[in-house]
Amino acid sequence: MRPEGKVGETTRKGRRSLWSRFVRDRKGSTAIEFTMLAIPFSLLVFAILESCISFAGQQMMSNITDDIARQLRTGHIRRANVNETMLKNLICDRLEVVVSEGCPGLVVDLREFPSFAAAAAVKVKLTSGKDLDTTGFAVTPGPALSKNMLRVFYKWPVMTDFMRKSMSNLKDGKTLHFASVTWQNEPFDN
Repeated sequence: MRPEGKVGETTRKGRRSLWSRFVRDRKGSTAIEFTMLAIPFSLLVFAILESCISFAGQQMMSNITDDIARQLRTGHIRRANVNETMLKNLICDRLEVVVSEGCPGLVVDLREFPSFAAAAAVKVKLTSGKDLDTTGFAVTPGPALSKNMLRVFYKWPVMTDFMRKSMSNLKDGKTLHFASVTWQNEPFDN
């Protein structure tokens, strides 16, 4: 049986000898190879982390949009009480877990349509300056049995500087997250 102190000493000596061999190696090939592998590995790790965080935020926004649309569809949220500020607050209260306080970059569009085909014809447009075109956006939910569409947009900031060019599709290094739900209201009392 070996005493406990010897195991820890042996491990430290092994680490020191590995480090000292790395430092003493004057050929430079070890350092160059390490650098050649470390940079792409770091880029890959940051790309994966950035994508995962962005995807989680997108999925959370989609779930929130579905939940609010269900409350509107069933009449739980009354048409008379709905305005842009109230709708943004409902979304932001739950989205602030993954975004900045106050949800800067949150845009909502809730409208009544004569048919599902008319709602499907609405497209997401970007301006020539690479920003979301909000022309025609409104918050005007319909009465019972009307067809409605809720679209929620968030201008998500790309956090990693070197990923900003490849991941962003809006100005200022942001990417557009988007959730949409189309439904027909239930026959609730207006």
